[in-house]
Amino acid sequence: MQTPRYLLDHWFNSQLGADLLQSEQQVLAEWLPGLFGYHIVQLGQCPGWHLMQSSRISHKAIAAMADDTTSGDDTALVCEGDQLPLTADSVDVLLLPHVLEFERHPHQVLRECERVLIGEGYVLIFAFNPWSLWGLWHLLLGWREQPPWNGRYFSAWRLQDWLRLLGFEIIETRMLYYLPPINRTALRDKLTFMEQLGRWCWPWFGGVHAILARKHVIPMTPVRELWRQRRRIPASGWAEPTARREKL
Repeated sequence: MQTPRYLLDHWFNSQLGADLLQSEQQVLAEWLPGLFGYHIVQLGQCPGWHLMQSSRISHKAIAAMADDTTSGDDTALVCEGDQLPLTADSVDVLLLPHVLEFERHPHQVLRECERVLIGEGYVLIFAFNPWSLWGLWHLLLGWREQPPWNGRYFSAWRLQDWLRLLGFEIIETRMLYYLPPINRTALRDKLTFMEQLGRWCWPWFGGVHAILARKHVIPMTPVRELWRQRRRIPASGWAEPTARREKL
């Protein structure tokens, strides 16, 4: 039986899916080189594409979903999106290409991302925009239960709210791919003017939104500093004076 995740990966191999991934690759080529660390993990697998290739981080791994039957030899992990087999505070960068729209518990997926990311670690999210031509196709074709129209599309504002509740700082949100989701390549080529026009006229109505967020860590007062402050209070309970006046 072909699972929804398998059908989604198969769709990304189509002309339209490959065209969309190329646009997302361009965004990653700008963001990833500036993110450093030891480990970068991509959650979910897009067949034939290595979205992490522009990253300077040496150790790259793909955590494929349990129902992703297209997983290959380059997949290091096979897991559920809301139960990542990774230790807490162990990953520097997490990449989620169209994962949340097809997960049963997207909130839990983000909680897992927060758990496994190190302090000041980054998460990059690509998701379909419901307020776009892609969202219109989603409303018209969702009943067919065929990806990518059968997922749950979340607005950028909603995803940002979820991330902020988990303590993330939103670094940048970018909209991309203003072309209509039509499969005919020749017709899409004739509509390329919509890309430039969309960025200027309706910037928040791109087919996909990309979100870059950083796990914010509240700084804590070092124990040594607290110990030094307590030493200034003598046993009598009176505060030690900060300055002394010499006798004349």
